Amino acid sequence: MTPKLFFQAIAKFLLGILLVGLLIFLPAGTFGFFNGWLLMGILFVPMFFAGIVMMFKNPELLKKRLNAKEKEKEQSLVIKLSGLTFLAGFTVAGLGFRFGWYTLPMGVVIVGTVIFLAAYLLYAEVLRENTYLSRTIEVQENQRVIDSGLYGVVRHPMYSATVLLFLSIPLVLGSVYSFVIFLTYPLIIAKRIKHEEAFLEQELDGYREYKEKVKYRLIPFIW
Repeated sequence: MTPKLFFQAIAKFLLGILLVGLLIFLPAGTFGFFNGWLLMGILFVPMFFAGIVMMFKNPELLKKRLNAKEKEKEQSLVIKLSGLTFLAGFTVAGLGFRFGWYTLPMGVVIVGTVIFLAAYLLYAEVLRENTYLSRTIEVQENQRVIDSGLYGVVRHPMYSATVLLFLSIPLVLGSVYSFVIFLTYPLIIAKRIKHEEAFLEQELDGYREYKEKVKYRLIPFIW
């Protein structure tokens, strides 16, 4: 671990807290939005400890996860669309609290929280299984196909985890309108997966054979 990586990780973590906080509480017009604080807690507390673990045990993986600059033009558009979904979904949830729009029952909020935390654990397991994971589409030196564990169930378990995370966020925030907005995320990810697989078939040895072995991309027995 280098001082540069340490300060980069801390800076991005604090910036994330600031941006998400603004997106939630500014539209809400108050810091008294309980669901907003609930989401902030389950999002950033596990992220902090996961970052600490990666910082000391696998700083190279942490470095890859901090690099979000996509080289592929088409994938850059996917990232921007995901960000727009994030922005719109959070803003609508905050506005819903401010103006008293329909709020989901607390039971749904609790279920959403459980799903979110389970998806976080799934995401952590994917990171443990695949140390090649980067936030951009690329093939790294000496990279090989991972076909065991979660990668033996679906070809893109990381995206499976992020879909669960994104769809549970509006449930935690208690906003049905925000949930409708976040429903666009699986469609965006499907586009990314198709382009990513075409790239990997050309650049990563053994990926074609892996596709024959593991049939499903994102959801077992469905797609």
